[in-house]
Amino acid sequence: MSWRIAAGIAIAAVAAVGGVPALGAIALGAVVYAGLVGVAVAMPNGPKRPVIDPFTLGEPWRQLVHGAQTSGRKLRATVESVPEGPLQERLRTIIAQIDHGIDEVWRVARQGDSIDDSVRTLDPTALRSKLATAEQRAAAQASPDADAAVESLRAQLATADRLRAQSETTAASLRLTQTRLDELVARANEVKVGAADTERYSQDVDEMVLQLEALRQAVEETRST
Repeated sequence: MSWRIAAGIAIAAVAAVGGVPALGAIALGAVVYAGLVGVAVAMPNGPKRPVIDPFTLGEPWRQLVHGAQTSGRKLRATVESVPEGPLQERLRTIIAQIDHGIDEVWRVARQGDSIDDSVRTLDPTALRSKLATAEQRAAAQASPDADAAVESLRAQLATADRLRAQSETTAASLRLTQTRLDELVARANEVKVGAADTERYSQDVDEMVLQLEALRQAVEETRST
């Protein structure tokens, strides 16, 4: 708020020099200050981060989100231990990117958990049992209806298998992300003591976040088709 106070004082001083009575100049400065504060309050602070609750998810998604949050806290603690100055300010912008990456992990994990729910709803075990029965009936007494039942069950089972494969692929991608995130947390200590290039570190963080965004978009597109 200090710059707003300074602006109010400056306006009051200019007004006083210009011949405005002291009380009027002070009042004018106060009005300017109040106006600047009002503008600051009215300005949006950017999009809100999602509320992340790993315990609303099943495994492995719960552990993956929790791991990302833990890494984020470790990185924040490292940055907070850096003396105030340009380096800490630069690292704070990197923390903002890491936070965005954690938000993406949360979104991807929710999609993965939703995929698992779909697989459970389809119940592949029950589908295989129904398919075996339908195939036996079709073999014993062939008919268009029997053949159609077999094809329908095969299609449902194929859908369940594709969803399960997608879930496994998504989880594997998030596990790799967690490994990279842990690496970035470790490297922050090198940046802290000047043993690593800050710009290169920032680029690596950006690359990881972009990969997470791409993963989230890919999962969403697959789910919408």
